[in-house]
Amino acid sequence: MSRLSGKMRKLALLALAAASPLLQGSIDLSANADARLLAAHNRERALLGIPPLAWNEGLARDAAAWGQHLTRVGYLVHYPDNPNDPDPQGENLWAGTKGYYSLENMVGLWVAEKKNFRAGVFPNNSQTNRLEDVAHYTQVMWRSSTDVGCAVVRGRADDFLVCRYSEGGNVLGERPF
Repeated sequence: MSRLSGKMRKLALLALAAASPLLQGSIDLSANADARLLAAHNRERALLGIPPLAWNEGLARDAAAWGQHLTRVGYLVHYPDNPNDPDPQGENLWAGTKGYYSLENMVGLWVAEKKNFRAGVFPNNSQTNRLEDVAHYTQVMWRSSTDVGCAVVRGRADDFLVCRYSEGGNVLGERPF
């Protein structure tokens, strides 16, 4: 009996250690934010054998600047495309009730779009035939994206997460992974 309770104690400690990033996220969005956002992206990429993304401070600064704009307008709108940019950044946006979601939940909502994903050439990757049902997921998973930088900016009522990617994904005529 004592051997079983020792194993149960070890399992309980292991479960608590595994849940600690989630608990931190619900307490403080800024605690290890860069590392947590990067890990949330790379966990999913690792499941498919896609090389991990690296954190990029320049992309994070760009994301923070756009996040500030979003708090001023109060809703999600993508940064305007520049047709003359030979290497545009990719971008994922998220917004939700201020202080309610952890960083892992935010990225997790993009990753959850995989349920609608089908393999093939972009933009024909949605089982629902609606690109918006998979485009966040495909950007997170885009094989040729190597860097990511993100920022969470707090508005009056909402938190805004902006992640920027280099190389940008969701390229017409290419396979995501």
